[in-house]
Amino acid sequence: MIPKENVSEYQPKLIKKIVLTLCWILVLFVSGAEVREINLPGCSHDEPQIRYRAISDEEFVLQCALPDRDATHIYSNSLLKQHKVKWFWHQTHNEPLKAIKESSNPALQGDALWFKPVRDSASGVYVCMIREKIPCLKIVLEVQTKKAAKCSGYDTNMLYLLAGKGNSIACPGTKCYSHIKKPDVKWYKDGHQIKHRKSRQSLKLKHNEIYLNPTYDKDAGIYVCDYTLYDNTTKWTMRTAVTVEVIEKNTIHPPNFLYPNGVVILEAELGKPLELECRVQFGFERSLMRVTWKRNNKENINEKLNQETSVYTNGLKGHTFLHVAKLNEVTERDLRSNFTCFAENSVGNATAMIQLKRKQRVFLSHILCSAISTLFAFLLCTAFIYQHWIEIVLMYRSYLVHNETTGDGKEFDAFVSYAKLDSSESDSTLISEEKFALELLPDMLENKHGYKLCILERDILPGGAYTDEVVTAIKQSRRAIIILSPAYISGPSIFELQAAVNCALEDKKIKLVLIKFQAFQEPETLPPVVRKALRILPVITWKSSISAVPNKKFWKYMHYHMPVKTPKVLGHCSLKGFFRRLFSLVYR
Repeated sequence: MIPKENVSEYQPKLIKKIVLTLCWILVLFVSGAEVREINLPGCSHDEPQIRYRAISDEEFVLQCALPDRDATHIYSNSLLKQHKVKWFWHQTHNEPLKAIKESSNPALQGDALWFKPVRDSASGVYVCMIREKIPCLKIVLEVQTKKAAKCSGYDTNMLYLLAGKGNSIACPGTKCYSHIKKPDVKWYKDGHQIKHRKSRQSLKLKHNEIYLNPTYDKDAGIYVCDYTLYDNTTKWTMRTAVTVEVIEKNTIHPPNFLYPNGVVILEAELGKPLELECRVQFGFERSLMRVTWKRNNKENINEKLNQETSVYTNGLKGHTFLHVAKLNEVTERDLRSNFTCFAENSVGNATAMIQLKRKQRVFLSHILCSAISTLFAFLLCTAFIYQHWIEIVLMYRSYLVHNETTGDGKEFDAFVSYAKLDSSESDSTLISEEKFALELLPDMLENKHGYKLCILERDILPGGAYTDEVVTAIKQSRRAIIILSPAYISGPSIFELQAAVNCALEDKKIKLVLIKFQAFQEPETLPPVVRKALRILPVITWKSSISAVPNKKFWKYMHYHMPVKTPKVLGHCSLKGFFRRLFSLVYR
């Protein structure tokens, strides 16, 4: 029994022991999960098919591919293959296999495992599997130091070759194992085997080296060289890699500003964020290249501008720097400052400047007033054109349009059709149809505007058949002027309207001009073609009067519907005269 007075002291100790025990169980469980053995069916008793040797602290690559002496590539960077390949390894046979997951070193790329670089600790047995292709492939990798591999004059694994010049690439691995005879080296570039090709006479393979004369930009890449060596009776493939970068001679020019060029004035709005861009072109070089923004040509340590740089490589032509200074909000001090972009390389330096100018705000009221003024002017012009459309068209035709009657083969400009009434039927106080047709129309259209009218009683000699004469006269005319009245609609003259409609349907050059001389009602006996013409054709209404003066608008419409004819007096047919008459419409 535990005394009651000690219960309070005992409980915390008990809880602490329980928590500690659970932690140990969890640690053992996790530890067991990490080191548990991975069983690969059908792979545990297989012997290694390939053995590689590598030099420590150098770049190295392993491909998951069965041994093939005629293979033309040693790796593929295809992502499709990467998802199908699984890699495992252990350092000794006594250790369980461990799965190789995504990491920076070694890195999974396509069907290969890249070591950048390979360490002594990477030595061991590697197992790879490709679904439905390679069930199990064992690869032994032995990593040695240059001293253990008896390397002498080991060449660098990073080469810089001058473009356009003759260069050579030596296999670093041939400088090792000098006590062992070596066969020919196999070279690979970016995974593909290098062979002498007729298309590239400048590339030659001699004495286990690659000779390039001249060297091109495309010769840059990762070169891998393999050769076979036997250590006692064990066959090994010695693999080393060389990274080649093709360079140009260092530039002899200072930086060149693409933007700004000289002094640029930039509009800025107070309180708003702003980015100052500086684009600089540098020639090819591998030494110092620097771009920075300065305020008033000074680098103030206490005030650092927020600056970012992006570098774009232009191959052997050099680099383009995009350097941006960010202002969170433009202040009065910024408007008074000169922002200088300073660029420097090994040859020299250059500067360019941006000055900020206060941006004038465009007020909404100004925009609104401009929009209303524009809309008002548009509506005014539209109303003017609508009101004076006939006059504008007549002026345009008088001055700027050629004569449309030339060469059409017609004798008359218009055929006039009206109702023939006895003198007892006419109203003496008003102009009769006959007087309108025989006096007013000729006076206005022939004497004033130069048209030639066809009036049966005046221009056609009697003796022929009436119907034939009407049809012939209409076909020889460009227009048919029909003077409509109750007497015309209900009398024999309606035949002339019917004949005019039929002629207009046959000859598109003939157009009908209907004049409503007096109000009338359409009789039911009207032919369908005449009834349809009365409904769809435009009608000009004559206001009853004893003279032609009050009907100025009527005569403008008549002139509008007549053919376009060039005035006889050519002196008036000028653009100056056209605009003079147009302005007279505005100011009258």
